[in-house]
Amino acid sequence: MQFIRLAGPFWCSENRAKIRLQTLLLIALTVMQMMLAVIITEWSAALFDALEQHSMSGLLKEMALLALIFAASMAVTVNHLKIKRRLQVDWRAWLTERVTGLWMREGRHYQVTHIQSAEHDNPDGRIAEDIRIATEEAIALSHSLFYSLLLIASFTTILWDISGTVTLDVGLFSLTIHGYLVWAAIIYAVSASFLGWRIGQPLTQATDARQTVEANFRFDLATARENSQAIALIYGESTQRKHLQGLFGDIVEAFHKQTRAMSNIMLFTSGYSVLSMAFPVLMSAPRYILGSISLGSLMQSVQAFQQTTSALSWPVDNMSAVAQWRASVERVLSLVKALDDLEQELSRPDPYRIALERTDQPFLRFHNLCLAKLDRKVCMSAFNEDIRPGEHVLMEGDTATAAKLFKAVAGLWPWGEGRIELPDNEPMFFMPPRPYLPTGTLRDAVCYPDDPIDVDQNELQQIMELVGLTELIGQLDRVESWDTALPREQQQRLGVARLLLKKPKWILLQESLDSLSPNGESDMYRLICQQLPNATLLTTSNQPTAEPFHERRIALGS
Repeated sequence: MQFIRLAGPFWCSENRAKIRLQTLLLIALTVMQMMLAVIITEWSAALFDALEQHSMSGLLKEMALLALIFAASMAVTVNHLKIKRRLQVDWRAWLTERVTGLWMREGRHYQVTHIQSAEHDNPDGRIAEDIRIATEEAIALSHSLFYSLLLIASFTTILWDISGTVTLDVGLFSLTIHGYLVWAAIIYAVSASFLGWRIGQPLTQATDARQTVEANFRFDLATARENSQAIALIYGESTQRKHLQGLFGDIVEAFHKQTRAMSNIMLFTSGYSVLSMAFPVLMSAPRYILGSISLGSLMQSVQAFQQTTSALSWPVDNMSAVAQWRASVERVLSLVKALDDLEQELSRPDPYRIALERTDQPFLRFHNLCLAKLDRKVCMSAFNEDIRPGEHVLMEGDTATAAKLFKAVAGLWPWGEGRIELPDNEPMFFMPPRPYLPTGTLRDAVCYPDDPIDVDQNELQQIMELVGLTELIGQLDRVESWDTALPREQQQRLGVARLLLKKPKWILLQESLDSLSPNGESDMYRLICQQLPNATLLTTSNQPTAEPFHERRIALGS
């Protein structure tokens, strides 16, 4: 039900007319598939009757009918596949956009990482992989279940008519059974389904465990790739390799656990499939031997029995897919729940939350600000300061406290007390120690998050020269992973270039130039002051190079 509440509105979204039409077409094509299955059994009965009667004209007639069935089957199957896959990808796209919107909103993607819970780890894997499985498998399983129900409704009627009436004489009394093949099929399929369910229960837990450890391994591999230079510089390959081997060991253990669970199911289903081929023939053969039914009716009853038991065995045949779907649904729902819980927590009035307000005053004001850690341990208290427009203020001392202070101004760190008043309609420009450089062209990376089309290209090249990156001008259209291709010093210079392009009035530098040489750092501070003389500068740094470019200093304690 939770998944329906989350993903069900897809059928009421903006494109609901198209979506509902596709759904109706999928249902209609599924009904056609069932009708073709019935027609094939009737054709098979007629074919074997013609063979039993040595009728050449009957054989030729059935061959002609086979060509029509062949063409109809291909048309229905291909169109069914296209409609189903289109519906799958549209649903996945809609749900991905919805969950990504909840995750990538107002810093929630950052804040949710501070909630101490494993129920929302690896959000990238949950969005990329688990949503795919949850939507694609939901449609595939719903279709197969609907198709199975249609088969049951159609082929039980055929079985009932062919079965006739059988009387069992057990000595003391006789027992008359109507439609004995239907009852045999039900007992056979239900017994097998129950046994398969009992045998396959451990598979859900094993599948969920494997998906979790696989996601952990992928995440750490990506982290190692992103920090490859740092690992290489401190010769951390051996430690990192052992860590990755440990994570892969968890994968191997989860894989073997899943294999044991799947082996039990395969052991059962393989024997079940072999028995399904022989059992209907053995059940119908006595009536054929006694002459009660023709060879065509015998073959039709066999096919009808197999179709009925196959449909009734849907839980057994789809147990693995259901387990995988359920595990993915639970992972998606747990991420959404974590984001919803975070949203509710931050939206409730709470005296132990930092109030962030926009005012009509041109000041950045801290009023009785108290910064706390997640365990509510205070790291800074009773902070009262006014930052005036155009002022250059240097914050020295504990860098972790300074980082939390900047995050509080950005609305990313609500844990604490007091109030922060932001100047009205004045966006803050934050420069972290390492600017985010998305994969793509260097031009895209420098202009991020703006579109390069909206940036004056001559100005861009001039700024690249000013920040000392003349050698990179020729690579502006080169596609690369710039966060790994460039040394940290050049990345920080790119951060300054991005700052000069934006021309903000309020600038917050969080150790943003610490990788530069003292002369290089002084050059960047001087450049910022020259190019943006009216901007307010709030800097956290313990480097003596920063002092001459700031009018006053504030000491921050731990």
